[in-house]
Amino acid sequence: MSANPQQVAAGQAIYSARTLAVYDFLVLGLSNRLIWRCPSALQVEHYNRHVSANHLDVGVGTGHFLDRCRFPSHAPRIALMDLNRNSLEYSSKRIARFRPEAYVRNVLEPISFDAEKFDSVGANYLLHCLPGSIETKAVALDHLKSLMKPNGVLFGATILQGGVERNLAARRLMEFYNKKGIFSNESDDLRGLEQSLNRRFNCVSIQIRGCVALFSGRA
Repeated sequence: MSANPQQVAAGQAIYSARTLAVYDFLVLGLSNRLIWRCPSALQVEHYNRHVSANHLDVGVGTGHFLDRCRFPSHAPRIALMDLNRNSLEYSSKRIARFRPEAYVRNVLEPISFDAEKFDSVGANYLLHCLPGSIETKAVALDHLKSLMKPNGVLFGATILQGGVERNLAARRLMEFYNKKGIFSNESDDLRGLEQSLNRRFNCVSIQIRGCVALFSGRA
């Protein structure tokens, strides 16, 4: 069943120019460390382990991790994909030194794409913003897998409700974000994530830090 377009829009609408200006401090600084209990430095390390010189990043936020990670080339090919044009513009400017490609796409729909496929795909903090259960929103993984070369790696992080430890602040903030439509992870749990990844990928790895799952899988 297709996601409600209004729900899809709500998950990315918060990323206005004003929000993006404070996102790194509030979300990647304070929330990651104090509330979700997965410091951004760990996510940079996750990028360093998996990112390739031919990389697609989906749900790009501010481009923080692309700006800070270590690419295995001085001139990597980087593509940005998001439904939110503000995020694409902000991230493109931030990593302008790499001359990134930019694509406006909805990952819950089949993705039309004529360019060369990718050796790595990053989906950081994407899944918990997509509407639906973890099983239904995982159709996004199918669409992203279609953009990957054989043996390419998909990796990222998502905030879970079930199968992880959540402090009081995490429970309250998730409840607030879900009511506002910013998050849609009320049914997202570790078991569902494991099953969704194992159905689609090989060599699946999931590491839990706080209520964040750092994951990867090979095509």
